[in-house]
Amino acid sequence: MCGIAGVVYFTPTTPEESLIRKMTDVIGHRGPDDYGFWAEPHVGLGFRRLSIIDLSEGHQPLANEDESVWITFNGEIYNYKTLRQRLESQGHVFRTNTDTEVIVHLYEELGEDCVKELRGMFGFVIWDRRRKMLFGARDHFGIKPFYYAHDGDRLLYGSEIKSLLAAGVERRLRQESLLNYMTFQYVPEPYTMFEGVNKLPPAHTITVTPDGAVSIRRYWDPMFEPVEGPLDMYIEELRAKLADSVKHHMVSDVERGCFLSSGIDSTAIAAHMRRIEPIRTFSVGFEGPNNETTVAEQTARALGTEHYSRVITEQDYFDSLPKAIWHQDEPVADPSAIALYHVAKLAAEHVTVVLSGEGADELFGGYRIYREPRSLAAVSWLPGSLKRALRTLAEALPAGVRGRNYLIRAATPLEERFLGNARIFSEDAKAELVRFGGQLLDSYTNPVQTAKTFYDRTKHLDPVSRMQYIDLNLWMPGDILMKADKMTMAHSLELRVPFLDKELFELARRIPARHRIAGGTTKYVFRRAMEGIVPDFVQNRPKLGFPVPLRSWLKGPRGTLLLEQIEAAELGHIFDMRQVERMVSEHVAGTADHARKLWVLYVFALWHDAYLKEQASPLAAAAR
Repeated sequence: MCGIAGVVYFTPTTPEESLIRKMTDVIGHRGPDDYGFWAEPHVGLGFRRLSIIDLSEGHQPLANEDESVWITFNGEIYNYKTLRQRLESQGHVFRTNTDTEVIVHLYEELGEDCVKELRGMFGFVIWDRRRKMLFGARDHFGIKPFYYAHDGDRLLYGSEIKSLLAAGVERRLRQESLLNYMTFQYVPEPYTMFEGVNKLPPAHTITVTPDGAVSIRRYWDPMFEPVEGPLDMYIEELRAKLADSVKHHMVSDVERGCFLSSGIDSTAIAAHMRRIEPIRTFSVGFEGPNNETTVAEQTARALGTEHYSRVITEQDYFDSLPKAIWHQDEPVADPSAIALYHVAKLAAEHVTVVLSGEGADELFGGYRIYREPRSLAAVSWLPGSLKRALRTLAEALPAGVRGRNYLIRAATPLEERFLGNARIFSEDAKAELVRFGGQLLDSYTNPVQTAKTFYDRTKHLDPVSRMQYIDLNLWMPGDILMKADKMTMAHSLELRVPFLDKELFELARRIPARHRIAGGTTKYVFRRAMEGIVPDFVQNRPKLGFPVPLRSWLKGPRGTLLLEQIEAAELGHIFDMRQVERMVSEHVAGTADHARKLWVLYVFALWHDAYLKEQASPLAAAAR
């Protein structure tokens, strides 16, 4: 796991090492073990290394034998040994034992199609000296980040936005991104909260030539393709595929551990790891009835792991916010991101690599919202005209009338009803709150239109599969994997996610929806497959995520303090502060629950302080 950064000039300029140094020093947390630099006219490559495989020979940038191909690579390739054997049989000569060098020779053999052969997580760039072309790629699911920006006569890229800002990219708020963030709680790809800075989407490549031509293409699609088959067949396949994925994800030359919560996903990963070797597991929780550490400790005893846990206090949580948000690069208003920051800090005290359970819900149908299509079926089958009339009638009923919300949701098309696992502010609420709204609110690519891009590809699928496809393309890279990468790398910890393995997904995509959601049970086929592998008391525990007690915290003095900090961020030109004051007042008084909305605004305020306010903030300095 590492950090990459660099530049392509559209003039025959040779980048100064001092520029690349600035871009890589600011992401030193991603790679504290080594630094590398290489440049020639038009291009400069920079690298920070966290040593995981081939500790003595993994220096980058790395080249092939005649130095016609250079690479910097962030990630891990789990099938690199198999690929190496094949490439050696084709005559390729290796100088190291790294997975990085496998990509170099695979590119020589297959060109840009090399990405299709890779099993793993990655963000990398290759400079092809013969073709005078930079080729970059991001992994299938978007586990590893990749940012880029046109900046005058050059294109800058990096594992984090900080590198681009260090190179002089202008810090300007992208207003459309803020509007989408207010609904999704993250900025959907390919945009970021910075004007002019983009994310390379998952499963995409980018090519850049010195004449300024930039081309982006998709090389893979996580599309569901259900195939009818007996449940027992899928159970057996799932057991074998997950065991194989965990085995591959454990390849490293450093110590490995596992995050362990109270749920079945991380428990399944830990159980498979424990079958291979003794392991350390890590959990955090909050004081109160939903303290995850209690069940995690019970699970660790049942599995026989060496377990470490920590209880996060309210003060701990809020004290860590400035650093965590600085590490995020752009705001992600998922309260569990801060809990992840703390469990990563704990794990980094003991190991360098951790495995975790992200991705199981999206692949196998684990979110409770995925049960909704069946529960709404009594109404949703009606013709469109009748549903529209029913919705109008239901909306006219007084708020709180029993069945009103059910009728509204059942009469609303799936494409408008479900945008992913978070839907915070409505368009009407934004119109009241955002000062610069006006015409922009009428013309921007709003959340429904953003989701429509993916819904249009899935008209042939059942509703549950369509919802999972939305989450795989929006929620997964925008929230789940964004916080997973940034919160772990903040502590120089490599996170691996065995569920997000392209070989495992080839099975998941074929499982019929009736095996994923059965009898109101989410992840049904997965739960059945884990019988006898995870402890019985974990099998059907309800999904909690990281149950952050945000609602109760903000009802106390913390709510008033939150308002003071939002006001101190001087966002009156962006938000109507009277509306913010009203929400805080109602939440503290207990007359309404505005916790998630207030958190979206608060995280944005802290991010704005760190990155935009006067271009240099004490928050950012303190975070570093």
